[in-house]
Amino acid sequence: MLLDIDNNTLNEYFRQAEFGIEREGLRICNNGSLAQSPHPFEINKNIERDFCENQTELISDVFATPEQVNEHLADLQKIVNSRLKEQDEYLWPFSNPPRISGEAEIPVAKYSGSLQNKSVYRQYLAQKYGKIKMLFSGIHLNFSFTNELVETACEQSGYESISDFKNHLYLELASRLTEYAWLVVYLTAASPVADTTIGTSSNVYSSVRCSEIGYWNHFTPILDYSCLDSYIASIQKYIDDGNLRSVSELYYPVRLKPRGANSLEALAENGINHLELRVIDVNPLSKTGIFTEDIRFVHLLMLYLASLPEYDFTGKDQIKAIRDVKSAAIFGNEDIRQRAISVLEEIKFFTEKYFPEYSDIIEYQINKTRKGQSYAERVSSRFGDDYMNKGIALAKEYRESVGYV
Repeated sequence: MLLDIDNNTLNEYFRQAEFGIEREGLRICNNGSLAQSPHPFEINKNIERDFCENQTELISDVFATPEQVNEHLADLQKIVNSRLKEQDEYLWPFSNPPRISGEAEIPVAKYSGSLQNKSVYRQYLAQKYGKIKMLFSGIHLNFSFTNELVETACEQSGYESISDFKNHLYLELASRLTEYAWLVVYLTAASPVADTTIGTSSNVYSSVRCSEIGYWNHFTPILDYSCLDSYIASIQKYIDDGNLRSVSELYYPVRLKPRGANSLEALAENGINHLELRVIDVNPLSKTGIFTEDIRFVHLLMLYLASLPEYDFTGKDQIKAIRDVKSAAIFGNEDIRQRAISVLEEIKFFTEKYFPEYSDIIEYQINKTRKGQSYAERVSSRFGDDYMNKGIALAKEYRESVGYV
């Protein structure tokens, strides 16, 4: 196992972690069409534009608890909503975009000066994947264990180098999390309702962006998790072959990230700092797009995965993991539901034994497996008969509201 859950010396650190969230969202006008105004925010490390000029990204600071990170996300949303109110715009509260009249309605993000290459890169993505696909918005959850846990676990591991141990820990954890990414998709999918202008109809997928027609490369990457150098080399090969422009184009459920700029050079020089889980939908049932209970579950899932035996995540395993994610994104997939029930029962046993204070979170997730209780079913029931008008009404409601519940 990666971490000895029975180790009393480590026990006090297991409940500590670090969380960060990136939440994407489209700016819309009063009638639900995409806003055509320039990105309205000054240079701000917490509020950026993403692929297109009308796609806003809220980037939280790093916090020690799920509650704190969601509160900060709510504070950032207040800043955004205050500015959007001045120009009669709103933040669209869904992963799936509103009605699109055509690609001309989607202006690629406009950067200038030293940042000009960002626009060039986005033009490349537009030509390769199409602008509409790049509109799907999501939640990226960044996670790391505390330095205290990593350093203490390293002392017990036999590793002489903390950085080597840390890289090994996160490489193994990333492979396990990729294997179980389908479960996260099933539990957090919240975008079953869609406008036909994006190429699908409602209730085909519970998460369009994670489905077979969603946010994927044109091939299935096979990565080498045996060590950091091999992991980097396996990505670099796709860049050298012309399949990827950069590591940022790796559309994969889990990324390994360095501190600071996301580049292979930084990863090689500084090592792995955290994991980025990329398969969570923007949830319209929550004002911030994500419930604190789901962030807490990710922490618990990381602990559970770290307790499993280490194994070789082969290319065949990786192909199956991606196939499972796409299967979990099919609305009402009964096979996936039964698998989720089985795995959640295993995690429940683990939780009751080691982290009983998280029992409510497991019950929260198990409840989603009951008929009509998944996010996708609830969103479909609430918005399925009038996606655009009800979506506009919700965007207006959230612009005036406070808090993150």
